Amino acid sequence: MTPTYHVPVLADAVRDWTTGGCRIVDATVGGGGHAALFRELGAEVLAVDRDPDAIAAARAALGDTGIRYSTGPFGSAKVLGTIETFRPDRILLDLGVSSYQLDTDLRGFTFRPGAPLDMRMAAGHGVTAADILNTWPEARLAGAFAELADEPRARRLARAVVKRRATAPFATSDDLVNAIREARGPRSGPSDFARLFQALRIVVNQELEQLELALPALRATLVPGGRMAVITYHSGEDRIVKHAFRDWSRSCVCPPRQPVCTCRGRPLGRLLTRKPIRPAAAEVRDNPRARSAQLRAFEVGDG
Repeated sequence: MTPTYHVPVLADAVRDWTTGGCRIVDATVGGGGHAALFRELGAEVLAVDRDPDAIAAARAALGDTGIRYSTGPFGSAKVLGTIETFRPDRILLDLGVSSYQLDTDLRGFTFRPGAPLDMRMAAGHGVTAADILNTWPEARLAGAFAELADEPRARRLARAVVKRRATAPFATSDDLVNAIREARGPRSGPSDFARLFQALRIVVNQELEQLELALPALRATLVPGGRMAVITYHSGEDRIVKHAFRDWSRSCVCPPRQPVCTCRGRPLGRLLTRKPIRPAAAEVRDNPRARSAQLRAFEVGDG
């Protein structure tokens, strides 16, 4: 495989799902690992990412042969228009932060000492993690920590954040790690930091809201018989994908509160994964970042 910055997660499952695909959208290209796999399979690839640095890394690793590039969120009107024109028969979303972004962490995606609390996937656009920690009310912070990080001490942590910012604003990963330790005690460890940093990143980039809006729009760009697969790493992400794919496969897909069926009782396609596909122990051993990955896939109908 062409050397890349990104180790593709669930590569075997993605390869199986991709079989027969001729025009594949990698909607979260990162460092290019999955895109390289698709090109090896002989497919034409449209590589998308909201992070210009990730697009640059993928282009440097993969070049332009057989691959086109588009910069922007996968749910934006610009990118959706490009995808629709491409007429894909396969779409992949890998919702994790790529190895490239983690290993060259200049935005605080991890709790690496001294990293700035930025966490924006697209640098320079939107609020930063520091902005949220320094301005959100205590109750709103507690809600985010509880809902997105399953944090049992969410209120205590929110109080610690508010107390700390009254003395000095949050600026680096060290500031947040210290607040977590203050709220959770000295036994706090990497898994606690990882959960809370991930939750903050999800908030900064509005990842759950964008995913929920983008899924039906992406499905609509697929040709008849096309397939979509999504790799998630967070229970909130997986819940959105699971419910969307389940609803699309039902005989009636009208909103639950709509009194009269207007969809004519035809499912939009079929589930390809009754249960999510998870990495084998060997993959987790070789690539620990795959540990929480889950893949779900859906195939749109022929008409």
